[in-house]
Amino acid sequence: MQKTALVTGASAGIGEATVKRLLKDGYKVFAAARRLDRMAPIERLGAELIDLDLTDDASIVAAMEKLRAAAGRLDLLVNNAGYGSYGAIEDVPMEEARRQMEVNVFGLARLCQLATPLMRAQRSGTIVNVTSIGGKMGEPFGGWYHATKYAVEGFSDCLRMELRPFGIRVVVIEPGAIRTEWGGIAHRSLVERSGGSAYAPWALRHAAALSNAESGSFASPPEVVANTIARAVAARRPRIRYGTGGGAKVFLFLAHWLPDRWKDALMWRMSQSRRAD
Repeated sequence: MQKTALVTGASAGIGEATVKRLLKDGYKVFAAARRLDRMAPIERLGAELIDLDLTDDASIVAAMEKLRAAAGRLDLLVNNAGYGSYGAIEDVPMEEARRQMEVNVFGLARLCQLATPLMRAQRSGTIVNVTSIGGKMGEPFGGWYHATKYAVEGFSDCLRMELRPFGIRVVVIEPGAIRTEWGGIAHRSLVERSGGSAYAPWALRHAAALSNAESGSFASPPEVVANTIARAVAARRPRIRYGTGGGAKVFLFLAHWLPDRWKDALMWRMSQSRRAD
């Protein structure tokens, strides 16, 4: 029987690369995102497109109903959708902070709720939650973003234990620096919110460092993450967490072993390593 996968955030970057890899591996793939116009290339490869807005519960429910009607089963859920909202915590409006939580945490959690009954009925399935090395180590001006990634790490640990009796696996993927749209979005939001505030001298240098991290030679292509997801899903007994791409393993090692004050000093120094344009 052909296995079925749902991949969120499939219009670009890691999500698009994951859809392509899973299609190559023989999955029937439902590719979900808001920007359907961007997904014609993966539709031509065989992906089924689903309109999905993670801030709208009706959209999430409708997406899962469409999948259920079309396939009747779900073997793999890849919760990849998300974005980085940056700015000093003081400067970010609470409306935007809530939206960041809705997309990166609550939308992901709602999909897990709706996917679980399908997988439980099969007594099998895998949920892959894409977090970040930012779920293990913070940085200045990314408070709301990092809060979401720390939240998904803890959420995934609890979910993994709850679903184990039903044969459902939960895997966390922790990417490092990846060449996607993420860096540009984070850069723009930081400049917009804190580029003219009391934090401006430091925020603008950090914005420059963000751009360099996501576009420089240090960053990995999104296919690296897609291949890691495919390897984890194919494993008979996958690891609980996979660090992958752009310095992930080094940062995760440091996050585990360095004292907190040393981590603060390291991240602040990296934050201020670039002069603002």
